[in-house]
Amino acid sequence: MSEALGGAAEDDAPTYVISVAATLAGMHAQTLRQYDRLGLVTPSRTRGGGRRYSGRDVALLREVQRLSQQGVSLAGIQRILELENQVSALQGRVQELHRELERARASAGGGAVPRVFAVGPTGDVIALRAGERPRSTRNQALVVWRPTS
Repeated sequence: MSEALGGAAEDDAPTYVISVAATLAGMHAQTLRQYDRLGLVTPSRTRGGGRRYSGRDVALLREVQRLSQQGVSLAGIQRILELENQVSALQGRVQELHRELERARASAGGGAVPRVFAVGPTGDVIALRAGERPRSTRNQALVVWRPTS
């Protein structure tokens, strides 16, 4: 489904009135209203309160219909959509962290970024930034770790 929902910015533009969106999704307009009430598909609203559906909304309506035809309950569909949104957000965060790591590697001269750790008196391990010292130096070990790749 993520390929069906991904795409250009035009897919997010609130373009279709409810009757057109219902036709494109192969549903009745009342079904779209119910899905909106349940929070399955939430279209944009005009100043007057009219619903405006985007291409992404229509793709989502088709996915809801497909899942429903496979026997998944509306509550199950809602949970599936929530989990897919969570996965998408986590994938975005992973990409963001990869970019941040690449920037850190580039600023460190292209090599591996060393990590510094301190061990406290109770045995807990504390990650330190480069140049940062542990709060208490009594009975602590300090280790510099350089990744090999």
